[in-house]
Amino acid sequence: MKRELIIMRHAKSDWNSVAESDFDRPLAPRGKYNAPLMAEWLKQQKLHPDYMISSPAKRAKQTIKRVCQVYDYPLKQVHWEPSIYGASLSDLFAVLASVPKKYRLVLLVGHNPGLEHLATYLLDQTQVKQAVVLKTCSVIHLAMPVNWEHLEAKSAKLLTIQHPRDLVLD
Repeated sequence: MKRELIIMRHAKSDWNSVAESDFDRPLAPRGKYNAPLMAEWLKQQKLHPDYMISSPAKRAKQTIKRVCQVYDYPLKQVHWEPSIYGASLSDLFAVLASVPKKYRLVLLVGHNPGLEHLATYLLDQTQVKQAVVLKTCSVIHLAMPVNWEHLEAKSAKLLTIQHPRDLVLD
């Protein structure tokens, strides 16, 4: 069985909020708009995740909540993984290794720089040039090896990269 991974950085956060911590920072109006926009785009591409995993930080939660609304995916089925917030590459390897093998298309919602490090590790140099900058609410769709317990460098293939700004007409 082939497996795929969609890496999505949380949508644009509100730097002017009165949140007590970075963890509690909410989405900005642009983020609230872009999250369902990107989910609609994914849906149009016939990419229907059967497993969703996310950072529990407020901006990531608000992002995946909007994604779930577009997919009519129960929010209670999202797997909340605290280690995604501030994750190192090894943290993200552990998160992916914990995903049951029966799931074919996994959506991972999190933060930089961890997500960029993951994409850079998984892709070869020619693909990295396209995907190295993961802007807010951008997605990278990867064809992955079947076994995620020991992911090797350059073991994935870039299928798509999409930024929300490229979907919005001014």
